Amino acid sequence: MQLKQLSLLFIVFILVSCSQLEKAEKLIAGLSEREQYKRNNNLTDELFDIWKQRHEKALTDSLQIELPYSESGVLKPRNFAIYSYETYLIPGEVLTAEIITDSSSTLVFKDIYKKNESETNKFEKITSGNTESRSLTFEVDQKGLYKLIFQPEIEANTPFQINISKNPAYLFPVENGQNSDIGSYWGDMRDGGKRNHEGIDIFANRGTPVVAATGGRVRFTGEKGLGGKQVWLRDTHRNQSLYYAHLDSIKPGIRKVKAGDTLGFVGNTGNARTTPPHLHFGIYKRGSGAIDPIGFVYSTISQNQQTEIENDIASRIKVKSSSANFRNKPATNNSKVLKKGELGEILYVQGKTTNWYHVRDSLDRPLFIHESVVTPAN
Repeated sequence: MQLKQLSLLFIVFILVSCSQLEKAEKLIAGLSEREQYKRNNNLTDELFDIWKQRHEKALTDSLQIELPYSESGVLKPRNFAIYSYETYLIPGEVLTAEIITDSSSTLVFKDIYKKNESETNKFEKITSGNTESRSLTFEVDQKGLYKLIFQPEIEANTPFQINISKNPAYLFPVENGQNSDIGSYWGDMRDGGKRNHEGIDIFANRGTPVVAATGGRVRFTGEKGLGGKQVWLRDTHRNQSLYYAHLDSIKPGIRKVKAGDTLGFVGNTGNARTTPPHLHFGIYKRGSGAIDPIGFVYSTISQNQQTEIENDIASRIKVKSSSANFRNKPATNNSKVLKKGELGEILYVQGKTTNWYHVRDSLDRPLFIHESVVTPAN
């Protein structure tokens, strides 16, 4: 009898232990990536709070960049470096944010926020990247000001390079076409101001192939109305339809197509008979009507990004010119002067992009300053 009671107690103990373990696992599974990081590395509350506050600080930083953007530097243990950038994006653009380090085991937390248009200076999180992945990709569906934040782990000790770029979600809809072939944009006046242009016009020689900007199913081909010979292609992934108008001719038998397949050929049918041959390209989204297609097809001109990570960048620099200007962008034109530099002022280097340093001053403000007005500090 006692043996049976002991066996029963042992089974109950096992069940209770398993239940507690399952509860613990569920609790751990509910932790955020940052909380998991704290737990896995046995970080003290004090150290973790300092690191966490750096992320909160980054949400108030306001450095702006034009894409593509590249920056190199060196991450130091317990330096609590944080990298925050703002850039304006429109629907159809695909943002790629990447950080390359010499150490494959270095964790870097990546977040994308969007400014809330109804609340001044408030940003809401859109998505986060996997800390074990070098890059984060995000397709924009709402125009606005976006903020990207890179936060290295506390003990990170490695050179790095940040690359941020954007590309259109679609192929260019005219074979071998480029941005400069776009001759009329969304919103241009038509018929003496009676209506606005709901698309873009891409000019090309008559007979130039018009291609599927994305894979999908052709819903209509034919000739009617202002658009003349036209093709409607359904993009079910984004719940929108692509409109190709003024074609000289339509490829017969097109139904289900892949990106790059020929749909027809550039012409000037419909109400374009008095204009040079061109493709009118439009996008119609269910529930929204016509939307501006420019972000879906306009290619960003790439700059020559650094091919090697620089690891000899000074960790501190000082102002050597009385005319030094600190700016919100790494450029003289189209940037705002945030403050004037004081001769001998010490700055802490976050990184370097082309001939501009990304720094923080004694008040922990992020700034850009040109290399010509600073020198390494001893």
